[in-house]
Amino acid sequence: MQNKPQPLIPLLPYQQRWIEDKSRFKLVNKARQTGFSFAVGLEVLLDALERKTLWVLLSKGERQSRELMDKVQMHARAASYALEAVESDFKVDNQSYKQLELNLPNGSRIIALPANPDTARGFSGNVVLDEFAFHNDSKAIWAALYPTITRGYKLRIVSTPNGVGNQFEKLVSDPDNGWSKHEVDIYLAAAEGLDVNIEDLKREAGSEDTWLQEYCCKFLDEASSFLTFDLINNCSIGNVLHNLPALLDPDAQLYLGFDVARKKHLSVIWLLEKNGDQYKTVCVKEMQGLTFRDQRKLLYEFLDLPNLYRACIDATGIGAQLAEDARLDYGHKVEPITFTGATKEDMAVHIRGLFEDRLVTIPKDDRIRNDLHSVRKVVTSGGNIRYIAPETDDGHADRFWALALAAHAGRTKWQSAKVTPFKIKY
Repeated sequence: MQNKPQPLIPLLPYQQRWIEDKSRFKLVNKARQTGFSFAVGLEVLLDALERKTLWVLLSKGERQSRELMDKVQMHARAASYALEAVESDFKVDNQSYKQLELNLPNGSRIIALPANPDTARGFSGNVVLDEFAFHNDSKAIWAALYPTITRGYKLRIVSTPNGVGNQFEKLVSDPDNGWSKHEVDIYLAAAEGLDVNIEDLKREAGSEDTWLQEYCCKFLDEASSFLTFDLINNCSIGNVLHNLPALLDPDAQLYLGFDVARKKHLSVIWLLEKNGDQYKTVCVKEMQGLTFRDQRKLLYEFLDLPNLYRACIDATGIGAQLAEDARLDYGHKVEPITFTGATKEDMAVHIRGLFEDRLVTIPKDDRIRNDLHSVRKVVTSGGNIRYIAPETDDGHADRFWALALAAHAGRTKWQSAKVTPFKIKY
């Protein structure tokens, strides 16, 4: 047997403990940037050199699977194996996934693929689930994978936390499942020799929630729930009005947000009154299954209000035509908003700030409460922030985004005098 390869960089104690742990099932709950891909790549190569076997590395996406395979190849080169991974297509039904395969002289194979239920059930062998908490539909991947590894193969799970309720959190939290569990937060990693500036990392994390979850290995429900129930409850008062009230203060400054849908989700118009820095909900108009013609008619009833100062309308996808028409008919009173990662981040952070400072009031309504709480802040394995929500029979965070659009309209500097709408006549 060949001499075991030595890593190009000396292993840190927590990496060494991971490699020396020969348990069949083991996992690590780890902070970001702690070098576990390096350790996992070495363990996989050592095992594959020891005897003929198969390892399947399942990562969140093609980029991540390629990066993990690069770590394996780096260790192979350290062992004087000049091997290159062969790229091919792994096909299931009409889907095709990029597969990387490394073939060792003793017949062992190491395969890297993006993770999903199809690729999880595609091979019988030892498996690495890389950043498992970030895999799309981790429960379905687990259901597809588990019958395979019960045949005597090894399973390695490596991930940073990503909220609660996913399969990774369940495995870590179960005290009786018999897994060998490692945990390496950023403080332990630094204490054991990782060259890192903790204060710089904490500053770059941006928020305490992000710091606790990504670097301190904490599974935080409220870290992924963008608006906590406490924040929502503290700003809830009165009953919801679903239509414009008969009497409106003619001197009130009104701002509108419109999240557009057609069949599957809700269309929601949220009307806010602004007084100084304070926002008060005037009404929340919900529509489902209405034709665009009927939605436009209702929207224009709001836009006709002489003291409606600004309206921000979702111009993404199917909302583009409504937003364009409203802009043509009402001029600069209307601002079409295209949802992108940047615009969602900007609006979400703003609305959270209003709740934290109690500068907004919303109705006491369970559907509104649950809708606002449904939005999750998810940090991808690439470090990007996304805002997602489950699709339910009662919406898809449609009220949240209508409120965020209305608040965004309200922070736009605008003239203090009333704005008289104008319409282009056809």
